[in-house]
Amino acid sequence: MVKFYTIPIKFRNKYVRMLTEKDKIQLSKRGISEHEVNQQVDYFKQGFPWMHLDRAASIGNGIIHLSNEDVDRYVKRFEDAKKTLSILKMVPASGAATRMFKSLFEHLAELKPNKESSVFFDRLSEFAFAPELKKLLPEWSTEQEILENLLLNKGLDYGSLPKGLLSFHYYEDGVRTPLEEHLVEAVEYASDGKDAYLHFTVSPEHRSRFDALVNQVLPKLEKKYQVKFHISFSEQKPSTDTVAVDKDNNLFREADGSMLFRPAGHGALLENLNDLDADLIFIKNIDNVVPDKLKDSTIVYKKALGGLLVEILDKIKAYARVLKGEISAATLEEMQEFSGKYLGIQPGKAWVEHSQEEKIALFKKIFNRPTRICGVVKNTGEPGGGPFWCKDQEGNSTLQLVESAQVDMSNELQKAIFTDSTHFNPVDLVCATKDVEGKSFDLLQYRDMSTGFITEKTKDGKKLKAQELPGLWNGAMANWNTIFVEVPLDTFNPVKTVNDLLRPAHQN
Repeated sequence: MVKFYTIPIKFRNKYVRMLTEKDKIQLSKRGISEHEVNQQVDYFKQGFPWMHLDRAASIGNGIIHLSNEDVDRYVKRFEDAKKTLSILKMVPASGAATRMFKSLFEHLAELKPNKESSVFFDRLSEFAFAPELKKLLPEWSTEQEILENLLLNKGLDYGSLPKGLLSFHYYEDGVRTPLEEHLVEAVEYASDGKDAYLHFTVSPEHRSRFDALVNQVLPKLEKKYQVKFHISFSEQKPSTDTVAVDKDNNLFREADGSMLFRPAGHGALLENLNDLDADLIFIKNIDNVVPDKLKDSTIVYKKALGGLLVEILDKIKAYARVLKGEISAATLEEMQEFSGKYLGIQPGKAWVEHSQEEKIALFKKIFNRPTRICGVVKNTGEPGGGPFWCKDQEGNSTLQLVESAQVDMSNELQKAIFTDSTHFNPVDLVCATKDVEGKSFDLLQYRDMSTGFITEKTKDGKKLKAQELPGLWNGAMANWNTIFVEVPLDTFNPVKTVNDLLRPAHQN
């Protein structure tokens, strides 16, 4: 497998000396090995290496632009293929909406308005949750009372609920949450016309609320769309949590002496994805949904991405069969061209020095790993990562989704490559996680553990360092075949702050 770090990391291969017998029991209960803790502490001490950006991916150079004719063809390809494929939609939905209401919490804490909270109150009646909120108050009362009833558990408790449970969009027959919008969307592309399969990752404390919402809305939606929904939930596994350390990189201890573990970011969900069984898996963020009148563009491009992936998988299967027999130099060149254009890997200068046997061995690996298509949108200044060609130690270039935290911004060349990128990652993926024989890959074998993150936090007034696993669509998929496709900007409508719900894309 290709590795993407720019400097070698040497682990000491000895266990953390400060582990006690109680620590080992704590690790055993979580399903975490002592070696994993040792590795995490080593990363705290040595840091994660920077990604080596070669160039930003662009149209015709790592990003595929689909013409209207292409879209129509791939949509038809998908419609024909889905009759014989199992399709699933996965939606990470565990994150709380706390940051969405940051400005309102500040208003409540300081008892004075800010720019965002002023807009919120000026247009309060335009939010889909306004009728629910009004029921809790005899009449529109003070701003403090309104915020308390919206954000705190004395009222709607929106400040601690996950986004998937909030009222996002208003309809004449009621309101819809993001969870419901994802169900409606799935009817069109994660369904064979009779059954639709969805999987949501949720936090344990909110699992019962998700179950209750599903039980409440399913009868109405199944009757309206004549589709049977099959909905499953999973939670982030305790074995994916990471240890925290103090400023001296010693294990951070709770008051009772136990080790502090923290959730390791969305990269921990690779374990959840690894447990899913489907031919095609669509992945999309919980807050990127729109009302029905605006869904067409999203649905068309989801199908187009699915159809393109089906076509690429057919080609991979054909090449895998060819590799079992005699291979000509011309065929190897054809495979190299296909891999560069459609699988996101361009061999380095040393390629010409490889023997035919070495080239064949490389292509056998390439055609025997997970494959993903990532929709990307034109960069409009949104914070986050984007598509890049990255260099590995052997000089090969591979397509990766890279976050700003992975780039050495003190290096002017690397900074320029990152800031000059033309496209952005909206988390719009369709994945194939089975080999040519239909057997599921072990996805944990295709991540690059050196692409994690270190963040600073506080606990009980004490500073600590926390560690996130390689991001689900970043380092967790580093050694996948990767295809970037430009999708329309109107398919990307995230809700990062409460006032985003006032945008035309969320008004119904």
